[in-house]
Amino acid sequence: MNIIDVIKTGNNLLKKKGIKSYQLDSEILMTKVLKKNRIDIILNSNTKLSDREIVIYNNLIEERSKRKPIAYLIGKKEFWKHEFSVTKDVLIPRPDTEIIIEQTLKLTKNKRGLKILDIGTGSGCILLSILKEKKSFYGTGIDICRKNLNICKINIKKLELKNRIKLFKSDIDNFNYGKYDLVISNPPYIKKFNLKYLEKDVYSYEPRSALDGGLDGLFWIRKVIFNSSKFIKTNGILILEIAFDQTDKVKQILRKNNYYVKDVVKDLAKNNRCIISTKK
Repeated sequence: MNIIDVIKTGNNLLKKKGIKSYQLDSEILMTKVLKKNRIDIILNSNTKLSDREIVIYNNLIEERSKRKPIAYLIGKKEFWKHEFSVTKDVLIPRPDTEIIIEQTLKLTKNKRGLKILDIGTGSGCILLSILKEKKSFYGTGIDICRKNLNICKINIKKLELKNRIKLFKSDIDNFNYGKYDLVISNPPYIKKFNLKYLEKDVYSYEPRSALDGGLDGLFWIRKVIFNSSKFIKTNGILILEIAFDQTDKVKQILRKNNYYVKDVVKDLAKNNRCIISTKK
């Protein structure tokens, strides 16, 4: 069978399973099998595949039909301007999270030599994207999961940032290393009882620890805000990703911890997604 016929078979199976992006997904999985980009595959769609290639492809299609995310199947995800390695141990980077990078660049436009702390760094996609844009900045990433830090190290090497970043395996309660001009975090913020309503791609495959924000969705946000007070400089900036319906409660928590709420930024769907504050 040739490439186009095998992809069509994949299309049909994914479509039957209700996967809206069935055609794109089928083509992306073929890039994984052949180690070529989509353009090459489309231009050479009449090329014959080996039996082994067909078996590998069909196995990937089968996994995708069970809603396993494409990013985990191909081991990478585009975010900001770069490609990040991901595994099932880390949250898949999302376009809405790029707001944190946009706001950081906006707020530090004329700054040099700033120190940034990323709490719950995961794949490192936020912090590393900022460091690539700001050549004089230095970053520190902390995470409680060793596997996450190992993935982050792979991405650090890819983006050649080894000399400007430090990683620590630590819970936020026990971390007390340095003072920072800017603290960023995309903490777990989904209410525990709402997790089961997430799309199957997310609920069944992405790490629960990166999603579960406790009973009210604010457990980790409270921790980040409270503990940030220990190592953020006076007038330092705290940028948090939040759920669309958490704005008022997060503002209250920030004010109780001596932060001034500077701005709330909306995501691509025009929902509140990012809250910016400064330490008094």
